[in-house]
Amino acid sequence: MDNAQLHFLVAEGDAGQRQALLAMLRELGAVNVSEAADGHSAFSLFDTDIAPAPQIAIVDLALAGMDGLELIRRLGEGRAQAGVIVTGEQSAELLFSVETMAMAYGVNLLGSIAKPVTEARLEALLANYVPPERRNELRRSALSFSFAEVGRGLQAREFEPHFQPMIELASGQVKGLEMFARWHHPQHGVLGPAAFFGALEANGRIDFLDWSMIEKSVAACRGLHQQGIPISMSINVDQGTLAHPQFIEQIKACLERHDLLADYITFEMTESAVLITEPHFLERLLRLRMLGFGLAIDDYGTGRSNLQLLARIPFTELKIDRSFVDGAAKRRPIGTVLRSCLGLARSLERRSVAVGVETKQDWDFLQGLGCTYAQGYYIAKPMPVEEFPGWLADWRQFF
Repeated sequence: MDNAQLHFLVAEGDAGQRQALLAMLRELGAVNVSEAADGHSAFSLFDTDIAPAPQIAIVDLALAGMDGLELIRRLGEGRAQAGVIVTGEQSAELLFSVETMAMAYGVNLLGSIAKPVTEARLEALLANYVPPERRNELRRSALSFSFAEVGRGLQAREFEPHFQPMIELASGQVKGLEMFARWHHPQHGVLGPAAFFGALEANGRIDFLDWSMIEKSVAACRGLHQQGIPISMSINVDQGTLAHPQFIEQIKACLERHDLLADYITFEMTESAVLITEPHFLERLLRLRMLGFGLAIDDYGTGRSNLQLLARIPFTELKIDRSFVDGAAKRRPIGTVLRSCLGLARSLERRSVAVGVETKQDWDFLQGLGCTYAQGYYIAKPMPVEEFPGWLADWRQFF
């Protein structure tokens, strides 16, 4: 976005720091810049009856009159469209909490900067700005389909599993693949779960998708074995599918059809799904483990764990949610939670899998913490099974 086309607001109580921010914005190409020395003056500039509201606001937490926290709250309550950058003398940990509060109020947060503000850091956060019309366009472009349309796609076998590699951090070796359902729509191309999962969930028929993906994933696993790639696969399965009385017999029959051992399949369930005390469900988990299947708790850290129950469930992997992985190297509070999750996995003698590894910095940080496995776009995006052998050859050459 061209900064010369945007209206900026600098809300900073200290005159010297305010002038320094104005100078930085001019260096970055800004032309239309308003300034305010206190919170009430800053908030009045968002009155669109007077003049066009600022599109990007730099807000100091220590504003007089109405402080930065109140200004952020009132911008959120007023559904202001401006992108907001928070600045302050506070620690990085406290600024991170301010970011969390701002997003909870619905503010379009671009990030925070601990003082002194640098031009490089300011430029990086300005690059996060997306105009409201573009954000609305992205929301409108998100496709969703009715239950009947999704059902027709399943019957036409348009749904296919894509697979994302899991890497052992200590060795760099590929140790498994996680399955992600994708709809190869004849008109709209490859679609992710946002387009179809809601319709299945609302009608209580996620099992339609689960069984299609289980069958195709087991077949894909067997196909890779026949190519000399004896790899394991993780398959996401809904609690309702797993709770069906015939699940055990059906999965055993599926493995027999494809001549595959249970040891090569891990079922992933969300944290909230497995942390229950219903005895029939717990019995089914035990039977799966006794048959040789792996069990993974997915999205760990997003639910309300009963740690005593967690210790009693026979899971083999703890998959740490991406919200505790992305940026953990830079933000100490997230890094602390990540260390705690990894320590829990080690103390229970379970493998840990960090999901959402996006950068080399994430990778290096996880290696230093002793995480077992990692997956994410830094390694590879989910891919059709036929692309995996070529990707694997390239990865092995790289390492």
